[in-house]
Amino acid sequence: MKWFYRLGIFIIRGILPVVALFSDSVNHFLKGRKGLFEKLSAFRAKINQPIAWFHVASLGEFEQAKPVIEKLKTARPELKIVVSFFSPSGFDQLSKKPSPLIDFITYLPLDSKRQAEKFVGILKPELVFFVKYDFWYHHIQAIKNSNAALFLISASFRPDQIYFSRIVFFQNLIKAFDLIFTQNLQSIELIESIGYEKGVMVGDTRFDRVLDTASNPKSFPELTQWIGSNQVIVAGSVWQEDMDLLLPQINLNPSMRWIIAPHSLDPEPMRRWISLISSQAILYSTWDKKSSDAQVIFIDNIGMLSSLYQFGYLAYVGGAFGKGLHNILEPIGFKIPVIFGKLRRKEKFPEAEQSIKEGCGFEVSDSKAVKHVIEKLDDPTTYSNSKLAAEKWLRSNQGSSDRIVKEVLKYTES
Repeated sequence: MKWFYRLGIFIIRGILPVVALFSDSVNHFLKGRKGLFEKLSAFRAKINQPIAWFHVASLGEFEQAKPVIEKLKTARPELKIVVSFFSPSGFDQLSKKPSPLIDFITYLPLDSKRQAEKFVGILKPELVFFVKYDFWYHHIQAIKNSNAALFLISASFRPDQIYFSRIVFFQNLIKAFDLIFTQNLQSIELIESIGYEKGVMVGDTRFDRVLDTASNPKSFPELTQWIGSNQVIVAGSVWQEDMDLLLPQINLNPSMRWIIAPHSLDPEPMRRWISLISSQAILYSTWDKKSSDAQVIFIDNIGMLSSLYQFGYLAYVGGAFGKGLHNILEPIGFKIPVIFGKLRRKEKFPEAEQSIKEGCGFEVSDSKAVKHVIEKLDDPTTYSNSKLAAEKWLRSNQGSSDRIVKEVLKYTES
C-alpha cells in the first residue's frame, strides 16, 4: 500500500502543473508553494527557540487550533509557533490578517518522502499538532523519525473513514500519534477498535474560541441604535439556497429586523435579494448610519460576523445546502438558538446533530420549516429552554484547550 501511495503522489505532482494551466485555484495552489523551503530556512536561521508546529487543512481547522495555541503560549512563552496550511484559502486569509500568536505561516509541501524530510529537517519542531484530520504519510513519518512529539487535536472520526478499514497502512497513520484528543466518545471508541489506546476525550476546542469571542465582542453602536427594541435574526454565511428560504420570512415579518452576512461579497446577488424584499433593505457599506428605517442590512465586508450574533434573537447559519455548513457554534456562543439547512451528511458536521439533540439547533428543509421554527421559538418558554440548552452545552465543553495543554505538558515532561 505504501508504494501505491507514493505512486499516487508522484502522479499527482506530475499532473498538477498541467491542470494549473486551466484552473486558477490549482495555479494558485502551486504558486503559493514556490520558494517554500527558502522562506522556511530564512525563518529558522533567525531563531534559537523551540518550535511548536500546527498543521491545519484550512481556516476552519485553524480556528480549532487557535485556543490551544493561546494556552500553549501562556504555559510555554518561549515557544515559537509555526502554522502550516494545505489550502490556499486558509493561508491567504491568515496572511492578510496575521495573528500576533503566530511567528511563521507556511504551506505544507506536497507529501513526497524527500520534501517531507526536508521540511521537518529545516523546521526541527519540538512539538507537532495536526488538527482534526489532513494526515500525510511522509510528513508523519518524518516527524516520528525526528523524535518530535506528535499530537492530534479536535479529532472527530466517523465509522466509514478508511482509517477503520482493515488496511493497516491507514490504521498506522492513527497509531503514529503520541496522543489523540477527540471531540466525542464515538471517536474514542473508533480508535480503540483498531488498537489505539492513547485517546483522550476533551470536547471541541471551538467552544473555547466562541466563548472568548462572546465574552468580548466587537462594538457596533450604530447597529445597537438601529435595532432599538426590535427582535433581530442574524443570518450568517448565507448562499442563494439559504436566501430562497429566508426571503419569504423576511417579507412575512416586517416588524422583525434582519442582519444578513452573505458567504460571498459579490454585490450582484445582494442587489438581487434587496430587490425581492418588500420593505427597505440596504448594504452596510452605503448605509447612512443616522437612518433607522431599513428592515434589513446586508453586511458587505469581512470580519464582523462572529460579533454580530450578539444582536440576535436567533440565528440562521448557511451553507448546508451547498459546500458545507458554516460555524453554528459562533451564535451558540451567544446562547441563542440556531437554524440551519438540512444536512446531506450529518456525520461530517457532528456539532449540528448534537445541537439538535441538545435543543438549541433546528434543522430546516424549506421556507415553511423556517416559519415553523420562528413561530415555535416565539413561545417564551420554548425560547428560554433553547437558550438554556445552548448555555449548558457550552459549559460542558468549556476548557477543552486547557485540558489538551495540560496533557501535552505532562506527556512531554515525563
